Formats: sequence, structure tokens, C-alpha cells
Amino acid sequence: MDVQPKGVFCAALTPLDADLAPDHAVFVKHCLRLLSEGCDGIALLGTTGEANSFSASERKALIESVVRAGIAPSKLLPGTGVPALTETVELTRHALSLGVTTVVMLPPFYYKDITDEGLYASYSEVIQRVADVRLKVVLYHIPQMSHQPIPHAVIARLRAAYPDVIVGIKDSSGDFANMTAMIEKFPGFAVLAGADPLLLPLLKKGGAGCITATSNLVARELAYVFRHYNDDDAALEAAQNRIIKARERVSVFPQIASLKTLLAQETGHAGWRRLRPPLLPLSQENADKLLATGLVKEQV
Repeated sequence: MDVQPKGVFCAALTPLDADLAPDHAVFVKHCLRLLSEGCDGIALLGTTGEANSFSASERKALIESVVRAGIAPSKLLPGTGVPALTETVELTRHALSLGVTTVVMLPPFYYKDITDEGLYASYSEVIQRVADVRLKVVLYHIPQMSHQPIPHAVIARLRAAYPDVIVGIKDSSGDFANMTAMIEKFPGFAVLAGADPLLLPLLKKGGAGCITATSNLVARELAYVFRHYNDDDAALEAAQNRIIKARERVSVFPQIASLKTLLAQETGHAGWRRLRPPLLPLSQENADKLLATGLVKEQV
């Protein structure tokens, strides 16, 4: 089985207008810039994109705008996993209707202490109800947010039942040992890092790429690492150092608010600073502190 997807995918931020609704025009422009800087695709409507603060209709409309703008559906990896099974099915079918075949799917995350059987049943039921041979699912393992890990036993069972559907996993746990274990245990399974600095070491272990937040700011550097990870030269080291510094910079204060503050500065569009409650923008004091740290952008 071919590893699919593979490359650098930006966990894209979602710009908001004055009414705190997704700003489609600004988002399309952002996606085009990310692709021009070397991203292989856009993982929209994920954690970084504040997806769980948006309704199903808002999520659908944003994807429609991106496709209508001419961005190839094959470049998009939208998040479609929500607590309600039927809504996950609805969002997944909608993506497929637009020609988007690969989705990133959170496990159902409201009820806690779910058994492996319950987790398997949830994913299995979604796949059976969507009933589309084109569907490719990237599982989304982010236990610090979802409080619902995706155990290897469940992955193995899903892959056995749906080998052409369950094609990869985004691991945002930060547990490098878990990522390498999945590479060894599941040949042909796309293991994608959720933390930018882990892209390089994961690629050296056979990983497929990354879906990361800081790629909103350092897409060029991540793309360079993906394409040159075996070079082991000064340019690779410099790109990796800039990635690490960027990630550290946005981790001092809340990450999404920090990324939006920096993107507002970079683009000159102040609207980027908006977040939908319960998330809030950085205070002016913290924004000033963040902006004062500086980060020199270099071409690679």
C-alpha cells in the first residue's frame, strides 16, 4: 500500500471577520501563500484552525470557498471528526462531494474512558455509513486535547478491516517513541508528526511528514527539511534551527493566539488576531512581549 498522504501539511489558522465568522477571502489568500512556500497541502479545520468552535455549516462553507477559489481538492485535508457520529458522517460526505478524498478524523471526544471496542465501533460505523471507495482517513491522535488516545490495537483492527481507508495518523501527542513504534508496526501507514521540530527526526525513521501549526509561519523551512532531510548539511541545520526557534517562540503564550498575533504582524492584516471564544487574543502586554522577541525569516 502506498503511503498517503506524504509531505508537509499546514494545520492552517482560520482568520475571522469582525463578527467572528470565518473570513473566506483572507483564508484563501493564506492557503495560496502556504502552497507557494512549499506546503504539500492544507490541513484546514483542525485544532489550530479552531474547528470545534465552528458549526457544521460554517465548516462546509469554508471548504467550499477554498475549492471554488481553484485550490485542488487533493491538496486539502479537512478535519471532519466531531462527537456526533451522524455529523462526522455528514461532514465527511460533504468533503467527498467536493472532490476532497482525505480527511483528518478525531475520535469521539466527549465521553471519557471509552473502550477500544467503542472507539473501533465509532470509526467503523462512520466508514460504513459514508460508503465511498474514495475515502481516505488520517486518524487524529491528540490525547492532551481529546482525552481519547487511539491505541495501537484499535489502529491494527481498523487497518485490517479497512486497509484502503485508514491510511495514516497525525500524532500530536509529542511522544516520539509512539510515532516510531507505529512506523515499525504498521508498514505503509503514514505517520505524520504534529510537532514541527519532530519532522526531521521522524523522516529519518521512515515517517511520512507532518501536519503542524508553526508551518503557518515557517512553511519554507519545513518544506526544505522534508525535501532535504538526508542531506545533513548547513542549510538543513539552519532550517531546523529556525523551525525549533519558531515553535519555542509561539509556546510561551497560548499557541493559537500567538500564531495569529505573529501572522497579523507578518501580513499587516490586524484581523488575524481575532479568535472565537472561548479562545481569546493575547493581551496587548503579552502581544508586545511576543513581537519583541523577533524571528528573522530567511529564504531556503
